[in-house]
Amino acid sequence: MFENLTEHLNQTLKALRGQGRLSEANIKEALREVRLALLDADVALPVAKAFIEQVRQRAIGQEVIGSLTPGQALIKVVRDELTLLMGEFNAELNLRATPPVVVLMAGLQGSGKTTSVAKLARFLRERHDKKVMVVSCDIYRPAAIDQLETLAREVGVEFFPSQASQKPAYIADAALKHARKQMMDVLLIDTAGRLHIDDEMMQEIKQLHTTVQPTETLFVVDSMTGQDAANTAKAFNDALPLTGVILTKTDGDARGGAALSVRFITGKPIKFMGVGEKTTALEAFYPDRIASRIIGQGDVLSLIEEVERKVDKQKAEKLARKISKGKGFDLGDFRDQLQQMRSMGSLTDIMDKMPGMSNVPAAVKEQVNDRQIIQMEAIINSMTPHERRFPAIIKGSRKRRIALGSGTEVQDVNRLLKQFMQMQKMMKQVNKKGGLMNLMRGMKGKMPPGMSF
Repeated sequence: MFENLTEHLNQTLKALRGQGRLSEANIKEALREVRLALLDADVALPVAKAFIEQVRQRAIGQEVIGSLTPGQALIKVVRDELTLLMGEFNAELNLRATPPVVVLMAGLQGSGKTTSVAKLARFLRERHDKKVMVVSCDIYRPAAIDQLETLAREVGVEFFPSQASQKPAYIADAALKHARKQMMDVLLIDTAGRLHIDDEMMQEIKQLHTTVQPTETLFVVDSMTGQDAANTAKAFNDALPLTGVILTKTDGDARGGAALSVRFITGKPIKFMGVGEKTTALEAFYPDRIASRIIGQGDVLSLIEEVERKVDKQKAEKLARKISKGKGFDLGDFRDQLQQMRSMGSLTDIMDKMPGMSNVPAAVKEQVNDRQIIQMEAIINSMTPHERRFPAIIKGSRKRRIALGSGTEVQDVNRLLKQFMQMQKMMKQVNKKGGLMNLMRGMKGKMPPGMSF
């Protein structure tokens, strides 16, 4: 998300970095470019206007013009105003209410409500250690109830059965009573969506809201609908007392206008964003971190949290002990590292969080994809345990067999072996000199093609 906006903003702000001082004239020109970048990113016009005015007022003051590094000062102003525009702080779910905390999910059909229910259920179970129950009140969409039951099983939470012949309000009330009996911490209610906003839909969800009196009423919106996402959110907000927004499909939107518009138009915070199709692909929304990503400074905090949460510490410690004993880094270890990398999510999402990615050419970014990692794993899996332990024995006939077994070409096998040798060399250097910084310096420019950051 935000690739286009980040690129445009960086081009504009880069031109100001080298200037000794800024005047109202060149700030005005820069802000015109920023405004165009926002509109191109599908940010709602009133939002773009308000944002530019706020930046202008701060920029023409001593904060920027009086600064020794005015270009950097203006970048800080833009980042701060982007943060304020999106809500300043992460708005957490209110989990302190009397259990079960009821969360009602609303939104149009196709926005990703049912998947978001499953993602949120998993998020609450794994990160907050909550007992979660889910229920579907969608009696219109074929197989909606079965879909949620399947997802509930996948994420390891309780599912309350319902039938298409029942009334939504009756289903929700029965689920709430059952959740109380089962001492559940949270009840997530999936509701029916429509292809557009209509009176019947709004009356039904209003009745649901009155019946269960939810602690949280979250509007689920597809970020790829751009400006329309904010307008639809406003319509729901006028009908329901929304407490927050879940922005879905952010991994497929290069513009990001919805994220910048929703908070301004509805006054309600974005609490989560969906960053992929898997049930693990849900992130808390931190405006300050997103603002840093937009201006090309990355999101190191989220990246560190991702590593802490998803990297297998036991495997990492085992590898460290192995290398320290001089046993060497083999292809089995290399495969483990690739799998650890994949467990952290898509490479594109990881790249978005890395500082300086806006300076990487688009052609290089396009080469980075998860298929490359999957292919590398397939090649290693086609080797025998002996070959993984002693890669030096992999010559002509073995390479042809491995390529055939992994559905690749011999040159792909050669490329992987070359990358492995570079990684092996770095591991030896770390063992000799004992410094993580030495490893990081060694990795510079030696990652697989398209991954040289």
